[in-house]
Amino acid sequence: MDGSFYKGFTEEPAIRLNRHNNGETLSTRFKRPWHFVYMEQLPSKREALVRERGIKKYSREQITQLVHSSKNTLDR
Repeated sequence: MDGSFYKGFTEEPAIRLNRHNNGETLSTRFKRPWHFVYMEQLPSKREALVRERGIKKYSREQITQLVHSSKNTLDR
């Protein structure tokens, strides 16, 4: 693991994670294993895609802050 963060929208998080960890996605194949550190649910697909676009521009420090924020819906 190289400390990378994968940021993406999906309606099926568990399936998406399995695909990344099974090497089915070329762009993430060589950075396995992947695990969830942050998840956020939004009311619509449109809002989620807009949010994803914004998060993809975040710095490593901003991502780390987000992971530890109250917006993170993962059970920790």
